[in-house]
Amino acid sequence: MTNELKRLKKVLTHDDPESPCSEEEDEEDQRDARDGALKIAVHILRNMNQEIIAQQLEKYGLFPRCQQKLRNNLTEKFQGVFEGVPQSGNPTFLEKIYTELYITEGESVEVNTEHEVRQIEMASRRQITKRETPIKCTDIFKPLPGQDKPIRTVLTKGVAGIGKTVSVQKFILDWAKENANQNIHFIFPLPFRELNLIKDKKYTLLDIIHHFFSETKDFAFSNQDRYNIAFIFDGLDESRLPLDFQHNECIYNVSEPASVDVLLTNLIKGNLLPSALVWITSRPAATNQIPPECVDQVTEVRGFNDPQKEEYFMKKITKMELASRIITHLKSSRCLYIMCHIPVFCWMAATVLEYILTETESGEIPTSLTQMYTHFLIIQTKRRSQKYGNRDAETLCNLKTIMSLGKLAFQQLEKDLHQTAVDLALRNENGHLDLFLRFLLGLSLESNQKLLQDLVQRGSSSLNTEETVKYIKLKIREAPNPERCINLFHCLNELNDHSLVEEVKGYLRKGKETREDLSLSQLSALAFVLLMSDQELEEFNLEDYGGRGSPARSDAGLLRMLPVVKASRRVK
Repeated sequence: MTNELKRLKKVLTHDDPESPCSEEEDEEDQRDARDGALKIAVHILRNMNQEIIAQQLEKYGLFPRCQQKLRNNLTEKFQGVFEGVPQSGNPTFLEKIYTELYITEGESVEVNTEHEVRQIEMASRRQITKRETPIKCTDIFKPLPGQDKPIRTVLTKGVAGIGKTVSVQKFILDWAKENANQNIHFIFPLPFRELNLIKDKKYTLLDIIHHFFSETKDFAFSNQDRYNIAFIFDGLDESRLPLDFQHNECIYNVSEPASVDVLLTNLIKGNLLPSALVWITSRPAATNQIPPECVDQVTEVRGFNDPQKEEYFMKKITKMELASRIITHLKSSRCLYIMCHIPVFCWMAATVLEYILTETESGEIPTSLTQMYTHFLIIQTKRRSQKYGNRDAETLCNLKTIMSLGKLAFQQLEKDLHQTAVDLALRNENGHLDLFLRFLLGLSLESNQKLLQDLVQRGSSSLNTEETVKYIKLKIREAPNPERCINLFHCLNELNDHSLVEEVKGYLRKGKETREDLSLSQLSALAFVLLMSDQELEEFNLEDYGGRGSPARSDAGLLRMLPVVKASRRVK
């Protein structure tokens, strides 16, 4: 209060008459004087035990200014989105490119050991095969139809790059611009990445709020229901906090100091600020850190459905004709179009295809994941070099690292590694090596090596891709795990071999009466074709693919078709 009195005295008595003040500065001084007087009045009223009057004075005096400052700061911080390498002073405005994400009610909190690439593919199919009610990110705290209980704590899960952070950003920006959720008085986004930096010290919850949001330092929040507050904790998977819900001490006072870990567990449990809303985002593997009883609602970000994919490209690419060409190309490659379910992959695809179609006279347009990522690496490296030149030591270091990794990879390729990698991937039941195997095989094609000519001397590889293709087909015949078998067809696609798939497509063009029995390998190819189709899997009937006694009707055949069974609405 002493400092406030000194500042108020200075403003009111004009201690420095020689200093010229603009009208704007004079208005700011008057606002400061008013705020100082209000703080003093609130302080005196609280000392007189006149809490109700003090709260009213805060609400109608200090509150609007404090809230507006918070809105302004959050708008400044979250209105821009940097895609890829940040361009200094030139972010893309979120509202310009934001495309509504497909968010649905998720399953309960559980440990998911399945690799994220596998989850991405399954989520893409679920979008097509399930009729679910989408949830807008602005409605994340609203009860779903049929829910009577109010929602306090929401846990939103989703794989990397699926759009969790952007959803949070959109929620905050809409509130800050007074477009949504105006029943909330304050929103405090506290990413786990930032909380990690203060995890070894003790604070009160008020200290943390005032540390990250200095514009609120004049407010003394308490466990009483005076203000509606929302805390957003983004990136649970990045947390370095123990989050020991079972053994952490219980705290009920926002002015009681404790470790950040203890404060968070008590806030999430509702001991601290029980009326506050809490939104946590996480990758699936980390969600089990929050006990199910502490979560009122689980949601899942599924990324873009097909119409949203097209909407994103039409917003991202300013030239409509070019955007249409890019969409048409992506639709022609089913594996790429499925990956566009992930917003960050859409951005990569837009970056690569816009560059190839506008800035290069010729060049092969990517049709596989390996080609897309290779082009993306080259484009980003070129752009960074053009921006910083040789003055950027970090760029040179990154380039040296990339060159070293590339050299190491190709040296290992020169030593029939493919077959070993295939075996390792097949033995890994949760699919953690699936994507690695696709890229490893894709990089052995000479067409992809041409793109990386600075990293490898073409023609030096002693690998015979035909032998690799034969080995993969042998493994398909040996009936491995059906999910791993699907990945082997992705591998054949990266190696530009479509023979089994074309056999099955020819089979499907025939009438049911003239179809011959399919072998087990062809059944696996059939499963791949059906799963990669853009048609909804309404009903799957094994009788359509072979009569009684055929491989399709055997237990082994059913096992091959299990991924299709899982993705279909109805099965006969």
